[in-house]
Amino acid sequence: MAHHTTVFSQLLKLVARHEFESLARRHHRGRKLRSMSRWSQFLALTMGQLTGRCSLRDIVSNLTAQGRKLYHLGCGPVSRSSLARVNERQPSTLFEAVFGKLLSRCQATAPKHRLRFKAKLYSLDASLIDLTLSLFPWAGYQAKKGALKLHVGLDHGGHLPAFIRVTEGRRHEIRWARTLELPAGSLVVFDRGFADYRWWKSLSHKDIRFVTRLKRGTPYTVEERRNVTWKKNVTSDQTIRLKGRKAQACDLVLRRIGYRDPETGKHLVFLTNDFDLAATTIAEVYRQRWKIELYFKWIKQNLKIKSFLGRSRNAVLTQFWIAMIAYVLLAYLKFQLRLGWSLSQILRLLQLNLFERRRLDELLQNRASPSDLPDLQASLAFS
Repeated sequence: MAHHTTVFSQLLKLVARHEFESLARRHHRGRKLRSMSRWSQFLALTMGQLTGRCSLRDIVSNLTAQGRKLYHLGCGPVSRSSLARVNERQPSTLFEAVFGKLLSRCQATAPKHRLRFKAKLYSLDASLIDLTLSLFPWAGYQAKKGALKLHVGLDHGGHLPAFIRVTEGRRHEIRWARTLELPAGSLVVFDRGFADYRWWKSLSHKDIRFVTRLKRGTPYTVEERRNVTWKKNVTSDQTIRLKGRKAQACDLVLRRIGYRDPETGKHLVFLTNDFDLAATTIAEVYRQRWKIELYFKWIKQNLKIKSFLGRSRNAVLTQFWIAMIAYVLLAYLKFQLRLGWSLSQILRLLQLNLFERRRLDELLQNRASPSDLPDLQASLAFS
């Protein structure tokens, strides 16, 4: 019988150990760690994410029970006090950097979006992560409520979080959006919360197209009307200029599109600086913005980013970035092995088999004999 390492071990081959250690040295604070390493911290927290562990004691107990299956991973002894101390004191920026490395590699294998244009498509939005103010006093949001805000720019090629930042709950998403370096020629879609005329103008100057909803009561003048077909639910297609004091910051010619949703009957008005795409395609682009809402829902339901293992800001951010790494690992498996399963199905299967000794590709594909399958390390390992 062929010998295989655990599923967990094969999954972690996607993280280059030498690269991780280089980043760990760069993102280190204070004296050299003695009781445990950043790699052991990473293994413990990643295992906690993939298996749904809800406390440090639970994570350490699980690691202890699987001790004989972890020796080949380079995981040293992990105690609850040491894990809590490292989570609190060692910078979470290490795992943010690891996430960035994995993301860039995952994007290279991600499928393209299926809309009728080749440009990159991004959705921008933000979501609150509620915190108890008495336990997290540094996360003040309202008088009696604490929160962090998760800002995400979702790449519709694979639905990956291409741009991501965690801020205090009070920070408005437009402040984050102004700092983004979106690639020229891309198309970005966002809701009415990103109504910043000066930012819209800067996007146009950078050759970035956008699609959003027009706020009710926004003054404008119509410069041109195009013929529309009601059979495609398009009620209007106009060239406009914004009016008013705020509009002085955006002296652009924009396109206003009226659209009747065939499913709900609701009338929607879109605003864009794109004059090339069909009006129905613009409506479909905005409908795709719902994918980012599904992304927020998925990570909150399937990853541990609502109940936290520590109370300091650094501990919370450490757990968050580990969760994002887990998401990218699942997505990479899906893309590289061309799985038709959802990420939830992959996660559930890994939870049940994480410490089993069998081939990961065989477990996920479950359709061919081991001799017919490509070697996992050759197909998934990063160069």
